[in-house]
Amino acid sequence: MPTVPVLPDEATERVLASGLLPELAHAFGGPFHFLLPEAFDTNLRGMREALASAGVEGFVYFAKKANKAAVFVERAAAGGAGVDVASVGELREALGHGTRGEHLVVTGPAKDPALLHLAVRHGALIAVDALDELDALVALVGGGLAGRIRPARILLRCLPPDRPHSRFGLSEPELATALDRCVRAGDALRMEGFAFHLSGYALQPRADLAARLVGLCLTARVRGLEASRISIGGGLPVSYTDAESWRGFLQGQHSGHYHAGRTFHTGDFYPYHSPVAGPEALAALLATRPESHGHPLSRLLRDSGVLLLLEPGRSLLHQAGATVFRVQGVKERAGYRILTVDGTSLSLSEQWFNSEYLPDPVLLSRDPGAERGTFPASVGAATCLESDLLTWRKIPFPALPRTGDLLVYPNTAGYQMDSNESSFHDLALPPKVVVDRTGRARPRWRLDRHFT
Repeated sequence: MPTVPVLPDEATERVLASGLLPELAHAFGGPFHFLLPEAFDTNLRGMREALASAGVEGFVYFAKKANKAAVFVERAAAGGAGVDVASVGELREALGHGTRGEHLVVTGPAKDPALLHLAVRHGALIAVDALDELDALVALVGGGLAGRIRPARILLRCLPPDRPHSRFGLSEPELATALDRCVRAGDALRMEGFAFHLSGYALQPRADLAARLVGLCLTARVRGLEASRISIGGGLPVSYTDAESWRGFLQGQHSGHYHAGRTFHTGDFYPYHSPVAGPEALAALLATRPESHGHPLSRLLRDSGVLLLLEPGRSLLHQAGATVFRVQGVKERAGYRILTVDGTSLSLSEQWFNSEYLPDPVLLSRDPGAERGTFPASVGAATCLESDLLTWRKIPFPALPRTGDLLVYPNTAGYQMDSNESSFHDLALPPKVVVDRTGRARPRWRLDRHFT
């Protein structure tokens, strides 16, 4: 059976070998996530180094939607990075955990008036998604916002030309209208530039659209607007497994490898291997030549004096945590087993996309003398729904799974932990545990300080 082995990570392996996880499973009596914030620091440092190596002035915002944990906002603030928020709750969390208001960027469609009010009050940068939102900001500021000390800082979010049906961003005619309104708004608005978000992970379309936004900045400057920066959103890929394993999985997988013969389309899977990932993908993007220019994107940004804004989520959280379940039942089926664990598939959010989280989970046997071999097993949830499986794929475990063993799903900090969480059946949401390994043979832990 094809497998998807994870790339080695020393920090995760130390936690697995420490004996801490069985103790935490006993203490919590249910599933939990453990977080490794040092990985976040490493990823942030790598992105800054990629910018510096390319000679590009840039600023990184952590996309908070990728993980609710407070510790990552705290690390972003301590490291001088910003936070990308899209709700009043996220904005309050970011401020409460140390992020300066001017280091926030507010994204998302049709923003709540309360969110716009707080964003202006705290000097956050606002990615304007529609003309009525722009008008609302002008009215908010022009109407004498109590205590206002600065104009509303905005970016204009552009509709990607190859996605005309997207519900996000301003079309070409809408952009022209928005620029006219920015000019007329005078001191009420500080139009700092443009933004876009693209689905997928291809570098060339990002470089091409970034070049177009640089051109828009130059046009806006002629009209007296600041237009000093562009945001390219996130979309830097993460590599979970090696190229050979991923290629072998895609070529070999079929319905017989899944519980009940379920079929998955390979195009629905996240690309769990990428030739360049994280900071290396950023470096490759900056070295890419936009089709409309003869020079790399990095030179275009330098020559135009345009600041590059990034809003990564998953790539800042690479190797920054894992998810732990306890096996509470084992059932035999023809040629394989079904493990039932003490949680639900809603804590592995890839199910949200009619897909599944493919990196192989690690089995921690409570019995060191457990029978060795190859034992295929799918992983079901502790609910009464036939479709609630954490892993439809029959994982070839190297030891016989038994009740009381632990399953550790690796590298789940990026979007998996809580994008789709639910307390269905009144099951408690898995807590998040921050693990500190600094200078210690055995890690220490604490609960994350998320306010809500």
